[in-house]
Amino acid sequence: MRALKKKLYYSSLMHTLLYHFIRMYSLLFRLRVENEKQWMDHYKNGGAVILCVYHQQFFSAIRYFKTYRHLKPGLMISQSRDGEIIAAVANRTGWVTVRGSSTRGGKEALEMMVDHVKEHRLAAHIVDGPQGPAFKVKAGIIRMAHESDAVIVPFYIASNNAWYFRSWDTFMLPKPFSKVILRYGDMIKFEKTETTEEFEAQRDSLNSIMYVESEKLKERLS
Repeated sequence: MRALKKKLYYSSLMHTLLYHFIRMYSLLFRLRVENEKQWMDHYKNGGAVILCVYHQQFFSAIRYFKTYRHLKPGLMISQSRDGEIIAAVANRTGWVTVRGSSTRGGKEALEMMVDHVKEHRLAAHIVDGPQGPAFKVKAGIIRMAHESDAVIVPFYIASNNAWYFRSWDTFMLPKPFSKVILRYGDMIKFEKTETTEEFEAQRDSLNSIMYVESEKLKERLS
């Protein structure tokens, strides 16, 4: 019985049901999107863009991000079983998924993501996934931006009424009918570095920007 439940949980049918549940549930949010035009203009003028977010906050963007499906955006997702579910939902949303993470298949996946950004000029990345530490930017996003000559655009999501799970990332799920803001940050361009110290300085800079701006957005809705 346990094996049957597990098989059903990871089945295509379950993935489809979950996808439609997320879309329907997200209709209950009072979603507001801010500061999207800056990076969209950059993209329309031929620039490459990598959107990035904390693992805690990505759920609330799933429905809205379907509006980018015609741009064939890329997304790197871990090779774990849970990553399989997230990838299935993302694929149904119109995103092109590449499987890999810092702990498994990361090098190959990063190379594939760089190729995707060079070709399609749009991708997204979860900076502290798949297992944390939470709210700490890992090296992958910086390397991806360097190799694809893309700007990094962090985005932040906050809600005035949400559940926070007891998970490594304190996963956030806005409650029905709550106000949700999806705010894009300013574009960040990091030039290629020659030393480890320069690379880490860029990572620290992104770390600081994302933490401060995320907290500011939360304060607006508190």
